[in-house]
Amino acid sequence: MVKDHLREPFELVLKEFMDVCPRGLHTHTFFELIYIVAGTGRQCINEIEFDYRPGNLFLVAPNDTHVFKIKAPTQFFFIRFNNIFVKASKKEDELIQRLELILQNARHEPGCILKSEADKRSVTHLMGMLIGEHLHHDLYHKELIAQLVNTLLVVIARNISQAFPEKIDETSEEKAVAILQYVQANIYYPDKLRAQQISRHFGIAETYLGSYFKKHANETLQQYILNYKLKLIENRLMQSNMRITEIADEFGFTDKSHLNRIFKKYRGMNPTEFKKRPGAKTNSHLLI
Repeated sequence: MVKDHLREPFELVLKEFMDVCPRGLHTHTFFELIYIVAGTGRQCINEIEFDYRPGNLFLVAPNDTHVFKIKAPTQFFFIRFNNIFVKASKKEDELIQRLELILQNARHEPGCILKSEADKRSVTHLMGMLIGEHLHHDLYHKELIAQLVNTLLVVIARNISQAFPEKIDETSEEKAVAILQYVQANIYYPDKLRAQQISRHFGIAETYLGSYFKKHANETLQQYILNYKLKLIENRLMQSNMRITEIADEFGFTDKSHLNRIFKKYRGMNPTEFKKRPGAKTNSHLLI
């Protein structure tokens, strides 16, 4: 399999219209934001497929396997960066925090990373400006590109943060947000999500952790962990060909029966029934 490398810490690439993916199934050593300027088709990342259309934005992490299955001639705009770019950004604490939030969630939620319709419209304008500066190299174009990319990262971070409880926002205590980010980053590692481990990691007494989290998130820590895990499982069911046993193993359930029982309790149907509902969305009254 072809593996691509990035010669610079950061680069922008606007492709001409394509009928087929020139790279085939491939992977690379850098992070890649992929914006769909025009065209339709299917994006396949780690064997999970989803439709794409103009205005979609995808994030591909290092070592992810991916390929585009193009239906209508498509134009892609790529924003690529590697660990050198991330490390160089540490002088700007807010930027690195946004990057960390984005990168921690790179593999968690397949599909377009823009959830807000308003933000999708804003990103369309942002991308238009980025492409213009990239193509024309006008005075101060490098400075403008840096500012526009930073703004884009803020928008992406906000959309990713929609997985946070409603009570959590930019005014919330830094430690409460950090706990949520920690949970999201370690959702596949049950041992790291034990109260004792989280308490030790954040220097909070285990007896106080539960009340602290509920005060700031308005739900218990275990409720949040399970809700977030079920949300990711829904994505797997709707957008991948993974077997139920594989999903159960990925998320630390004892076996298929354990996952079936938990999923049915909180979603009102078993995973197989959910998977057979194209585009199905969870009813709010079935949430924990």
